Amino acid sequence: MSDLIGTRKLGELTVGAQGLGCMGMSSAYGVRENEDESIATIHRALDLGVTLLDTANVYGPETNERLVGRAIADRRDKVVLATKFGIIWGEQGPAGARGDAAYVKQCCDESLARLGVDHIDLYYQHRVDPAVPVEETWGALSELVQAGKVRYLGISEASAATIRRAHAVHPVTALQSEWSLWTRGIEDEIAPACAELGIGIVPFSPLGRGFLTGALTSPADLPADDLRRRLPRFSDANFDRNLAIVEALRTLADEKGVTPGQLALAWVQSRGDHVVPIPGTKRRTYLEQNAAATEIALTPEDLARIEAAAPADAIAGARYPEDLARTAGR
Repeated sequence: MSDLIGTRKLGELTVGAQGLGCMGMSSAYGVRENEDESIATIHRALDLGVTLLDTANVYGPETNERLVGRAIADRRDKVVLATKFGIIWGEQGPAGARGDAAYVKQCCDESLARLGVDHIDLYYQHRVDPAVPVEETWGALSELVQAGKVRYLGISEASAATIRRAHAVHPVTALQSEWSLWTRGIEDEIAPACAELGIGIVPFSPLGRGFLTGALTSPADLPADDLRRRLPRFSDANFDRNLAIVEALRTLADEKGVTPGQLALAWVQSRGDHVVPIPGTKRRTYLEQNAAATEIALTPEDLARIEAAAPADAIAGARYPEDLARTAGR
């Protein structure tokens, strides 16, 4: 494949047509840290034109920002650096959201220090605080832009109404939400609102947290400390039903000479030129497979067959357990 995957626009921000989610290098998916390989993966991403690197203060927590900072220390000018604030981390994991002005500014300064940079290219409100008007949060974010600490602003897992309110205070460059063949919840209201307002969309987990790659064959494949063991779609009750959808995708992928994961990524990329998925990996091999999906062209017939193989209402299980679902979609 070409070493340059092409570019897309998130609002006024130009990025590679695909980004890299760095979370799994430090947390969530049964972490077995290999810092050397993670850094080599980030370097290879930049060589391929995968310029948008995505992290957050809660990944690790905090350790992922430090890792990304070390990886980009000698190549900052090649990177579109995205990080996030807003999720409060407790002893058992995410414990809510916070968006007051003082906290926004504190988190930004802390992230800048951990990343070892003087500005963040794209700073996201990771979750919306129900106790703080989004106008207060975005007023503080706008001040960070004015101060030169942040270039562009984004929001994650927000409702269409909240996106509109934030955009009225300061332009929203990107929405980061889960979007894939098995998570279609943003399509009715949120994605159309973004298209109307000129906001880019950055789908996280475009491979269904790895499920759509076909690499998982049973819940037993997941490490004991893997976040996915808590997610209903990976439960014993739902796993086999969802696996049948992956097998249907595999048939279509085989016909095109690609992997199920590449087909699933190509589908996300086909949603629009303002859509930049951020599949996560900590290995160069998978990074290169993912990046190669940018070269897959899907015909209207391909898209219809994919839709028939993986209809939105066929997915078994909720996206999150109740405690994690509370902070999404506000």
